[in-house]
Amino acid sequence: MKLIFLGSSFSIVWYMRRHKIVRRSYDRDQDTFRYTFLMFPCLIFAIFINEKFTFKEVMWTFSVYLEAVAILPQLVLLQRTRNIDNLTGQYVFLLGAYRAFYILNWIYRYFTEDHYVHWITWIAGLIQTMLYGDFFYYYFQSWKNNVKLELPA
Repeated sequence: MKLIFLGSSFSIVWYMRRHKIVRRSYDRDQDTFRYTFLMFPCLIFAIFINEKFTFKEVMWTFSVYLEAVAILPQLVLLQRTRNIDNLTGQYVFLLGAYRAFYILNWIYRYFTEDHYVHWITWIAGLIQTMLYGDFFYYYFQSWKNNVKLELPA
């Protein structure tokens, strides 16, 4: 299953970078977020804040931390362009809803399973969901008022 996930992820990135239709809609001037500002702190946190200092555990922890903040470049780009089409708005909303449902799952498992405590995933998941908070607010406001989704500058 991991191979399918990795293969589909790489194919999406390839498609976004190489396909002419997608490249035409990509605005390099607006997309200036330096992702290294996310990667290096996540790696440092993973090295020092993990459950067991092994290569596999540090890489897993790094992926959890990076997943928590990986939406930031997209949210910054959406806020800069302020032009959010329906498909993009719904996609970002569903990504955040997915994480919010994960939190409900963790709460359920905490009360129904013995010794179910995973602080690293819980804290990273809460941080990721909080990053979506502003977007959720404007998404629901646009839905409630039946207007196009627009983020403030």
